Amino acid sequence: MMQYSFSYNKKKVIQALRYHFYARQEIKFMIILVNLYAILTAILFFFKKIRPEPFILGSFIWLLMLVAVWYILPYSIYKRSIKTFTDQFIIRFTDEQIFLENERGEAHWKWADFVKCIESPHFFHLYFNAKSFFLIPKEGMEDENIKQLRALFKLHIPS
Repeated sequence: MMQYSFSYNKKKVIQALRYHFYARQEIKFMIILVNLYAILTAILFFFKKIRPEPFILGSFIWLLMLVAVWYILPYSIYKRSIKTFTDQFIIRFTDEQIFLENERGEAHWKWADFVKCIESPHFFHLYFNAKSFFLIPKEGMEDENIKQLRALFKLHIPS
């Protein structure tokens, strides 16, 4: 059994939420599509094959998507879950399940409840489904414990 106490750092949580959104297939597809459109319209505009409006529209869509994924989505998720992100937690890992507790209560999940685990620079993202996940910060954790957690996640959660 392994036990760890943590709280969340707002800047790092926002970064982890950005990581989550940019890792999603539909976001990647939209970025590629909008970039291809912007490049194509820039080339066509440069060779005077189109008027500037399609190029400006592509640039505007690209900028709008960047603002949405980089700022609006992560900050709205953070704001919606502000109570969670300001609490202090104790988490315990056993071979059967994960226990999470704070002053408001406790929860536990069997390993089978998680469908995948992704590691970002500051967190482990444990996914219940494609859109629902739990963040476990690495901050304050010793390197040996991080290695043990990676091995535990690899053993119990499909990649």
